[in-house]
Amino acid sequence: MPTLLDTYSSPAGRHDELLDDGGTVRSQWRPLIARLEGLGLDGICARAQLVSDSIFSDGISYNVHAEDHEAPHAWELDPLPLVIAPEEWKYLASAVAQRASMLNAMLGDLYGPQHLLAEGLLPSALVFGQPSFKWPCVGIRPPGDVFLNTYAVDVARGPNGKWWAIADHTQSPAGAGYSLQNRIILSKTFPDAFRQLQVQPLADFFRTLLDGFSRLAPTDGEPPLIVLLTPGPGHESYFEHAFLARYLGYPLVEGRDLTVRDNTVYLKTLRGLRRIHGIFRRLQSDLCDPLELRADSAVGVPGLLAAARAGRVLISNALGSGVLESGAIFGFLPGIAERLLSEPLAMPSVASWWCGEAAALDHVIEHLDELVIKPAFSDMGQPAVFGHNLSGAERDEMIAKLRAQPHAYVAQEWIPMSQAPVWGGNGLQARTVGLRLFAVATGNGYTVMPGALGRVAASPHQEILSMPRGGISKDVWVRASSPVRRVSLLKRRLGVIDLVCGGTDVPSRVGDNLFWLGRYTERSEATARLLRATLSRLSTGDNDDESSLPDLLAACHHMDILAQAPESDATDDAIEKDVIAAVCDPTQIGSLANMSQQLVYSAGQVRERMSSDNWHALNRMSRLFDQPFQSVGQALAAVDRTMLDCISLAGFALDDMTRDEGWRFLILGRRIERLYRLAALIEVVLGYDDDARERSLEWLLETTNAIVTYRARYRRSPEVLPVLHLLIFDDTNPHAVVFQINQLDIELDRISRDVGHPRVDALSVMRTALNQFDLTRFEADDTREACHALAAVLAKIAGDTSALSENLHERYFTHTAPDVRKH
Repeated sequence: MPTLLDTYSSPAGRHDELLDDGGTVRSQWRPLIARLEGLGLDGICARAQLVSDSIFSDGISYNVHAEDHEAPHAWELDPLPLVIAPEEWKYLASAVAQRASMLNAMLGDLYGPQHLLAEGLLPSALVFGQPSFKWPCVGIRPPGDVFLNTYAVDVARGPNGKWWAIADHTQSPAGAGYSLQNRIILSKTFPDAFRQLQVQPLADFFRTLLDGFSRLAPTDGEPPLIVLLTPGPGHESYFEHAFLARYLGYPLVEGRDLTVRDNTVYLKTLRGLRRIHGIFRRLQSDLCDPLELRADSAVGVPGLLAAARAGRVLISNALGSGVLESGAIFGFLPGIAERLLSEPLAMPSVASWWCGEAAALDHVIEHLDELVIKPAFSDMGQPAVFGHNLSGAERDEMIAKLRAQPHAYVAQEWIPMSQAPVWGGNGLQARTVGLRLFAVATGNGYTVMPGALGRVAASPHQEILSMPRGGISKDVWVRASSPVRRVSLLKRRLGVIDLVCGGTDVPSRVGDNLFWLGRYTERSEATARLLRATLSRLSTGDNDDESSLPDLLAACHHMDILAQAPESDATDDAIEKDVIAAVCDPTQIGSLANMSQQLVYSAGQVRERMSSDNWHALNRMSRLFDQPFQSVGQALAAVDRTMLDCISLAGFALDDMTRDEGWRFLILGRRIERLYRLAALIEVVLGYDDDARERSLEWLLETTNAIVTYRARYRRSPEVLPVLHLLIFDDTNPHAVVFQINQLDIELDRISRDVGHPRVDALSVMRTALNQFDLTRFEADDTREACHALAAVLAKIAGDTSALSENLHERYFTHTAPDVRKH
């Protein structure tokens, strides 16, 4: 009978994580392998699909080269975890904690007395010659003398089973959030195995992180406010930034959300300035302060370094900490450990030679085939080069580069890294694997997360572990020697100081994006309704003199959905092509695909405030327009799906979101957009001649979602007077003009009362104009004059609505970048 291991082979010359030297499954793996054998091939494939579906539903992404509105790349997670035995983890945790303590002490010395340089334990050229050493940071002592609040190290196992440190991450270590997300998915995928193996939980690690930040933040007796600083949605790990911010309960901010006054950092909120006590940064040091570090940085906070120098803010990690990410320092660490810790380094670094030393350069050139050549400084952005892959001219060129700029290169011993099983669809495959381990500072040292971000090579013969190059992630299960206690990140007990009645820390940028999220959601739904009515009539092929299709096409053009008005002699094929493009062409401004892009982009700006249900709907919508449509039927199906997703988003907003200031701006955006589009669309219909106006009443009711109400009330074909009353003057109809005005009035009153800004009275002008309009004018035999008069009122309302939107932007969002989203 075939078994799960039939397809798995352990290559010679490498340590195998699953099998021992005799080909027997290692003890820590046996319960998991037994579970997998019980599932069978079909069962494992089903679990692998569940993992893939979870990644898609939650929108987990790693943006390799995402810019502007480019779609992010889906995260890849192998459904098989990597299992580590308790005794082995004990060694790893102790070694990583020791290494973190040593590196923290190194930073304290390099930005302080610099004894290591004076005593020759570290070459001055290696420190002062790299851009990551920040001279303006010399002399700054962070709170508690903790330079490394968080730390990560990449480790790999050699052929003899020994662990080696491959790379240190000291600036803003990434990956802990992805590790947590991987754990959430796999613990649900294999719940029985997760419990049986007694896997250590991760929540305590993140609780320690929270407690450490709160303990070190200089608060002057205030409740600490910590923010997570991100470069923005264009960053490759933006998903992790948003996920961690939501999980930790930290506001996710960009540099433009913060300001420094009198050496104190403030968050710009809808209510005004709120002091920041700590910054969990995901921004490179040189980008953090354009005044003192890098003048061309558009994502930093001017004056941030001065606030740190004054001891007024905790910054994690301390600015300038990236200097230790150079692999060139590896060869000097054993001596530094003895000097700073008075003990040997528990986990050795992979053997390294900095070519800036003459003897080291000679050794590297002589043994090039046995080494991996890497840039000496992390900001050089050059890939690793394996010496054994070089021959002829390539080898000569590499040697010439080493001789020309020896200080810019470090050579490391090539270690054939261990192999671990991954699921290949039909069985297990062996792939190169490495781990990224995480540590966080405590009051008496460092604690290590009992798990890791496993990284697997993209193909069986690839050596480089790189997520941008198609690598796959793994969850790492650390087995406990006794039953584990499941914990929550929530505080065990809340005090009076923790009580919160509303969202008082909504950054103005967040309010701006929520406002536009509301507008784009409503605009997408309204666009979908108009296109559905158009496609339905187009699919019937009924284009005679009594058809309303030409009127619908004209309305679509007026509402900026169709790129151009159809010619009077346009063929059916040409019209069909234009309408389908208005559905699926993302490059056409005003198309449904373009609107969906804008919607998903705005949602991505406030990702930490979006529930998983929101993202399910958004991800479905974003995939609808991946391919161009070839038929009216395909376009109609996509329009229907978009409408359902927009309705879902509206339901989430109304039923699931807390009524804080951010929510109010989202609702304001929806109401303003609906008011504008209702007024503009009805104005179009009123401008038609008598016959076209009569033909358009049916689709006007359809596209404004009022056809059912009309039929229930009047039980007859649509007529001008009752239709206009229902869509404009009926204050009980949620799709009527006056209803939007009344709801906007309520929301603006609340915003004005809560935030303190005086409100404008544009709505009272609109309401007065409608109240003074005499509907009996539509009882005359000739209603053209009444139609023109009411159209003028609606045109004024549409214009005033656009002005109201701009007024809100000026009052609440003026500190954001210039707003290119127009009405």
